[in-house]
This record gives sequence, C-alpha cells and structure tokens, in this order.
Amino acid sequence: MTKAAPPSGTHGHDDSELAEFGYRPELKRTLGNFHTFAAGISYISILTGTFQLFYFGYGSGGPAYWWSWPMVFVGQFAVALCFAELAARHPVAGSVYNWSKRIGNPHLGWLAGWMMLVASIVSIAAVALAYQLTLPQISSAFQFVGDGTGTYDVATNAVVLAAVLILFTTLVNAFGVKLMARINTAGVFIELVASVVLIVMLAVHITRGPQVVLETNGTGTGHGAGYLGAFLVASLASAYVMYGFDTAASLGEESLNPSRNAPRAILRAIIASFVLGGLVLLLALMSVSSLKGDKLSTDGLQYVVLDVLGPTAGKGMLWCVLIAVTVCALAVHTAAIRLAFAMARDNNLPASSVLARVSPRFRTPVVPAVVIGVLALAILVVNIRQPQIFTVVTSIGIIMIYLAYLGVTAPMLVARLRGRWTPAGEGRFSLGRWGLVVNVVAVVWGAGMTLNLIWPRAAVYNAAPPHHWYLRWGAVLFVAVIAGGGFAYYWFVQRHRTGVLAEHRLEAPVPAPTSD
Repeated sequence: MTKAAPPSGTHGHDDSELAEFGYRPELKRTLGNFHTFAAGISYISILTGTFQLFYFGYGSGGPAYWWSWPMVFVGQFAVALCFAELAARHPVAGSVYNWSKRIGNPHLGWLAGWMMLVASIVSIAAVALAYQLTLPQISSAFQFVGDGTGTYDVATNAVVLAAVLILFTTLVNAFGVKLMARINTAGVFIELVASVVLIVMLAVHITRGPQVVLETNGTGTGHGAGYLGAFLVASLASAYVMYGFDTAASLGEESLNPSRNAPRAILRAIIASFVLGGLVLLLALMSVSSLKGDKLSTDGLQYVVLDVLGPTAGKGMLWCVLIAVTVCALAVHTAAIRLAFAMARDNNLPASSVLARVSPRFRTPVVPAVVIGVLALAILVVNIRQPQIFTVVTSIGIIMIYLAYLGVTAPMLVARLRGRWTPAGEGRFSLGRWGLVVNVVAVVWGAGMTLNLIWPRAAVYNAAPPHHWYLRWGAVLFVAVIAGGGFAYYWFVQRHRTGVLAEHRLEAPVPAPTSD
C-alpha cells in the first residue's frame, strides 16, 4: 500500500527540503531560533574548551599560544560560512553526511558521515573527561580513586566521573528533544552569563599588559622549526574548541524555519565563542599572579580562576564550568544521534531499521542514544590506565572531525568550480561572489590543520614514558583503520543495501479518483 505524503500545514515549507532527499518528516519540530543557537554554541562550549586544554596550550607554547585562537577562528569561520550556505539549502539531520552525499556522491557522503560519527563518539568521551579537570579542583572529595598522586589515579578517576556524565546525557537524549533543549538552553544561558562575569572579574584584577601574548617562555627550544614548531603543537588547544557549529543544522528537522535560523545560529555561535573565549584567555594571562611555575601548565585555567578570584568566587565559577561541560557533552551526544539516525534512515549502518526507529512516545531515536553512550564508555574503559588520556583522546576526535568537514568543503569547492553549486533561494543566506574564495580558504585550512594535528609528535601522543612507536603513531594508525576499515565494509557490504528505508521514505500521494 502506498503511503500518502504528509499534509501541508504549518511546517509544510520546513519539510519541503526533506522531500529532495526522499524523506518523510518524522521528528517533532519544537526548536526555535535560540534553541538552535544554543545547540551550536553548547557544542563549541567556550568554558569547556578553554578550561580543558589551556594547560596544554600554555605548556606547549607559553603565553604566545594565544595567537592560535584568532588563527583557528579565521580558518574555521571560512568552514562555518560554507556550512551556513549549505544549511540554508539543506537543513536536514546528519548535516555533514547528507551535505557530502548531496554535493559529492553517496560513497563520499558515507565516508564523511562515518568519520563524523566515530569522531563524535570519541568527542563525547573527550568532553566528559573534563569533569576530572574541574571537580577535584572544587573539592578533593571528587577524587574517588586514590589521592591523585598515583600514576593512574587521575586517569582512572577521570573515567569514573566521565561515565556518570555519559549516563546522564544518554538518559536525557533518550527522553526526547524537548527535555534536551530545555536543559541545553538553561545551561547555555548560564555559560554565557558566567563567561561575561569571568571576563569582568579577570579584567578587574589585571597585573600586566596585553604584551604578555608575545612571550614564549622558551618553548621553542628543542623544536627543529623553533617556536613555530611549539606554536603548531600548542594550536591543538584552540583547534579543540571551535568546531561543532554544524549541530544547529543537524537539528534542522526538529527546528522551526531551519533554512533561515540554522545559518544564523551557526555564524552567531562561532563568533560569540571567538570573542568571549579570546577575552577569557587574554585576561587570564594578564591577571594571574605569576607566569612562572608549573601550575599553569598542569592545572590550567582552573588554577588561574582560583588564584585570581580566591577560593570562594573561584569555586563558584568552576561550578559554572561544570555546567558548561555538562551541556557540551549533551550537545555532542545529541548531534551524534541525529547523524546515526540520518545514516541509518538510508540503510547505511548495521541494524539500520532499529537505529532509525523513532520512538512514538518521545519522537526521538532512542536506540542510537543508548548505543552511542555505550560506545563512548567503551573508549574510556580502553584508556582507563592511560596517563595521557586527555590529549590522546581529544586529538583523535579533532582530527576525524576536521577530515569529515573536508568531506563537505572539498566536494563543495569542486561543485563550484564545475558550476554545479546552486545556493538557496532569494532571501536566504548565500556567499554570493565570495563563495569561491571562502571555499578555497576552508579547504586549504582544513587540509593544513589536519596534517598538523595528525603529525606523530611525541609531545602530543607520547609525552610521558613508556615511549613506544605505536603510541606516537597512534593517531595515524587509528584514523587509518577507522577510515580504511570502515570504507572497506561500506564498499563490499553496505553499499549494496543502501537506499531510504521504506518506513522513512516519502511516497507520492495516491491520486484521487476522478468521475467521468
């Protein structure tokens, strides 16, 4: 029996983009303009990123590592502009996967989606680890494993705390997008207010001028390229923060007027993150009592906040950081679910019919929420006794996301050069004549930063003993296995089954009988 197309109504125009992909609308549209903005900015999460890897950036490049912040912003803003143009044209779930499939081909789309899905699962684990960097600073009672001085105390305790957070994000996402949006919106509001308050409080306590960002602390010593080598390592700290803005588009099937709201949300999220995050980092360097000692390169911004604001106000601010980490993990988990749903809807994952099933009660894909949560926990368990767990897990996640983004910007550039790119209609976001230039910058930036991130440096992948070649080359090996193995599975098995599942397919309406 042929299914009738959904009746046109309030969301008829919103659902028209789905028809181009052959999908029928199933997810409930409840998210407004601020909800989509909140989804993008909570994934980026100013306080999560800056507080999680400041210690690494400062330890690797000294105060001058701050310049990696505007550098990463320029490159990622070019990517965000391309994504905004795509969001105006195709605001559908699993944005990166569907965009790559649409402007490239099904094979490239699958690979981009697969890389993004694995990267998102790794990122959930990486974000959840940030609990360890904050909670024990608030109270030693949160150091459940040992006293924090043992070789594996910190790494093991980090896994315990992260597991609690992942369980929370799994349950929230399983109960529907409305609950997720409420928690996320409240958390983002707190994070934005806390960021502004922190900027003001740090500004009141400045002890040195902005020229501090010219100091390298001699970190270039030992690098063949001098300080450039140190700077490129330190830039990982900034690269970790400014991604995930595509989440606003990935929630397009649950948003109101997504073709207009999603592009704005993407650009507002990355601009707000750049301004607020850049000020937090700059003022932290200007206000900390001393730039000497090891605390800045071990305890990071958590140490700065306690040092500058004192224990009472400092710990209050760290609770706000904890909220930011929570909603960031929630947003990453949410985006991963939509991506898994989008790929499964095309029968492009194992057990697709189960993964693409939408709960009639919660109007959200419940099974992917649970599966993704379990896989994120598995990543943590594998690394439970890895002292370098923070930088290793984080680095691998970033690399794969940059590769997935390239899977969109590169075919988009090819489409422009061949004259096959058609922007959204009049009144919607478009780069116009600047499209080609911006797209070239996005591709060159993505390729260059991916190479920088994946380079097998001991400082990133094997900084502490024991030193083994497979640890240093771990990122290269992991990405190669995931990309190569995943695509081999797709090519020999999954591609022969691909196609929109019948229960998700938009069929033409049955024509009404006519009387003679």
